[in-house]
Amino acid sequence: QERLVESGGGLVQAGGSLRLSCAASERTFSRYDLGWFRQVPGKEREFIAVINWTGGRTTYADSVKGRFTISRDSTKNMVHLQMNSLKPEDTAVYYCAADWPGGTIMSINPAEYDYWGQGTQVTVSS
Repeated sequence: QERLVESGGGLVQAGGSLRLSCAASERTFSRYDLGWFRQVPGKEREFIAVINWTGGRTTYADSVKGRFTISRDSTKNMVHLQMNSLKPEDTAVYYCAADWPGGTIMSINPAEYDYWGQGTQVTVSS
């Protein structure tokens, strides 16, 4: 069972920034596509961003494009989500997840991800 551990959530005012981090094992980090999702109570888990296992390709949800940046740190086996210009509607629990690469197209479907972190709360006040 691979383990993912998120950190960096918290309370921030609208317009502010937060950086989420996800620590993974070396095996997971080096072989899996790594994504970020978020979920609010009563709604389905929503895709935010994904970076492929080599770090060379990224995909973003339209709702965060231009505001959020996903990146990988190979020296620490971590994936980060830099969130700028935060809005109250960004409030959610954010999850890191790992998906075994199935080809050149990275998945945005949470059902296809193999491993999940425990989540970290992000709250954006207006």
